Amino acid sequence: MAPKKSKYQTIWLSDIHLGCKDCKAQYLLDLLNKVEAKTIYLVGDIIDIWALERRFSWPKLHNQVVDTLIDKAKQGTRVIYIPGNHDEKVRKYIGMTFADIEIHQDYVHTTLQDKKLLVIHGDVFDGKVCLGKWQSRLGDVLYDFLLFLNRVCYATRKRFGWGYWSLAGYIKSRVKGANEAIKRYQDAAIEYAKARGTDGIVCGHIHQPDMIYRDDILYCNDGDWLENCTMLAENLDGSIELIYWTETVQSLTQFSDFAPVTPANQAA
Repeated sequence: MAPKKSKYQTIWLSDIHLGCKDCKAQYLLDLLNKVEAKTIYLVGDIIDIWALERRFSWPKLHNQVVDTLIDKAKQGTRVIYIPGNHDEKVRKYIGMTFADIEIHQDYVHTTLQDKKLLVIHGDVFDGKVCLGKWQSRLGDVLYDFLLFLNRVCYATRKRFGWGYWSLAGYIKSRVKGANEAIKRYQDAAIEYAKARGTDGIVCGHIHQPDMIYRDDILYCNDGDWLENCTMLAENLDGSIELIYWTETVQSLTQFSDFAPVTPANQAA
């Protein structure tokens, strides 16, 4: 018998970066083969056109990810693609549907608990996060170096049969400037959601998975598949959960009715 699949109302995936050598396609493909959802949101930077223009690289696993998403769309899963900055060329097709995949600028998702979540990639907030062009360029260079270190760490751990661990994420969490930029991004996203009149926002872009409730807005960042390997999911009861998926699967944070799920909440 085929293994039973995990079922969700909705899942959000972003910053997959297919075509980039740091993409963890093997973990994402494992996820796609083991979960079912009524709706899948692809929240930008799905295909890394920037990386492909610098150096073409398209492993078999990357093709399998695309084929699996198309198959799910053809079999009845609603798949909504919201382009990001690395796949911004797809934005000229907004409003169209290809291979049963809808392309939108952004989207307002209504949860089973009747909460409205604005789904957007998040590069629109760059102007409020970056302090200037040279800081932005320096950040790009440093991040590329972090991914290089992460790649070496991953290869070493794999050689010894150890599971995946994000060295890049560990280093970023200890850099004050990076944490300040993340806070500015969160603030900008929350203000944007308020202006749009939604209860929350789902975004990606900064490769920092998180869920926080601030100023009556639920901020959700579904992370990425270069370093963190996370997805955001709406469970069948309408609760929202951030899930880590590599050799192990772990729930990182869960909100029910926009309140954190704690043992006390669950006991009630």
